[in-house]
Amino acid sequence: MNKQLKKIIAATAAMSTMIAALNCFTANASMIEPNPVISRNCPSYSGSGDAKSANDEHYFSFCFMTSPDYLAYDLSEVPDADKKQVIAVWYNTSAFDNIGNYANRNMEPSDYTIEVNAASGGKYPEEGWEIVETVAENTLSSRQHLISMEGYNWIRLNISKSDGQEGKTASINFDIHSVSNGVSDSWLFLGDSITAGGMNNCYGTGFATHINMIDNKYFPIQENGGIGGILSSDGKENIDRWLSISHAKYVSIAYGTNDCWGKDYLTQEYYDNTKYMIDAILNAGKVPVLPKIPASTNADVKDNVPLYNAMIDKLYEEYGDKLIKGPDFQSFFEEHPDYLSGDGVHPSDVGYAEMRVKWAKCMYERVYTAYAPDDLQTSTTTTSPITSTTTSTETTINVSQIIGDANCDGKVEIADATLILQYLTNKDEYNLTDQGMVNADCSNVGDGVTAQDALAIQKLDAGVIKSLPESSN
Repeated sequence: MNKQLKKIIAATAAMSTMIAALNCFTANASMIEPNPVISRNCPSYSGSGDAKSANDEHYFSFCFMTSPDYLAYDLSEVPDADKKQVIAVWYNTSAFDNIGNYANRNMEPSDYTIEVNAASGGKYPEEGWEIVETVAENTLSSRQHLISMEGYNWIRLNISKSDGQEGKTASINFDIHSVSNGVSDSWLFLGDSITAGGMNNCYGTGFATHINMIDNKYFPIQENGGIGGILSSDGKENIDRWLSISHAKYVSIAYGTNDCWGKDYLTQEYYDNTKYMIDAILNAGKVPVLPKIPASTNADVKDNVPLYNAMIDKLYEEYGDKLIKGPDFQSFFEEHPDYLSGDGVHPSDVGYAEMRVKWAKCMYERVYTAYAPDDLQTSTTTTSPITSTTTSTETTINVSQIIGDANCDGKVEIADATLILQYLTNKDEYNLTDQGMVNADCSNVGDGVTAQDALAIQKLDAGVIKSLPESSN
């Protein structure tokens, strides 16, 4: 499976010459203004964390710091015009919100401020910080903040509590995007566990990186709004609150699998809930995106998926060019049932990776460009390869087998999860010893090292599970 995943990641480098026939709506098919990342690998500072892990190109590496603590970026070398107005966005791997039966909080910043400073670059300023936004009792796993940086060189995320407590570890990636010409390329993907597993930006290549591989003018802001186990009714109940604090321009709503699981009679309720969410997105001045519910081989789901997708077809017809058609995941998984995991509902690791490719191709066609297919084939757009700038240090500690201890330092902690994700993404740069390979296989023992092993370690650290090994289901 790891070889397949590596091939998928490599194949995306040629994606710009492989775009399928255009199927777009005229109202949404114009080129959108790039909102590029301006903080990538800029000088970064933290009191206790590895600050550079928060703003490198690898989303599988995180800055871990004990709250209260800060993460500060020196943007003095960024042209003033590019940082006049910015989106400061941080990402964490918890469930998007603390709702539902599978809610979890995994080192999530809960109380913090965003601050700016006019000091010259080159040395971290101890004084002169000005608070521009304050957040208390946050329950989300990512947030976008629209900040004016005109006249300022520094920006700081100052975390006072993580998971609602002082003294707990916070885990984040933190990007600053230029939006001086307006917020145009910002996305929020709402949905259930399939979205939660598929739209992460740290398990394999994320949506934003795939878009950048197609056309390096763009690197979207991309939040994963997936929450395991929830229904379209949960989306309806919470979407107004989510939208009220979101700066995303494009909002995808991908519910329905749990609605139709064992139920062929709630199609009208699903339609009503989805219609409510579409209207809420439009009323918020944003653009709704609606994909088809994925096909399933599970006996309790598979025959109901077409019934619920018929409601999506009805919404497509009703809203026309006000609504962007997302990928047709019913057809996709009917054609590729081998991309589903053992439960016949959730994609496998390879399936999730292919979903992200499908999302990027589809949205590039329907949102980013109005080119005809022939124009796409002759496009001179080049890719922006992602290369590693860091290497791991192989441990020489000789310890006995400890399930989950991938780096063989005698402890099972977040560092082991990070090393597993690094190894899966780039085996040429990141190493697991022979003993580390054995220890890392800690989820479905015997299936080799997978992203599920990293997830199991994160769950253990967050207290969601009590011990390893643990079934990934």
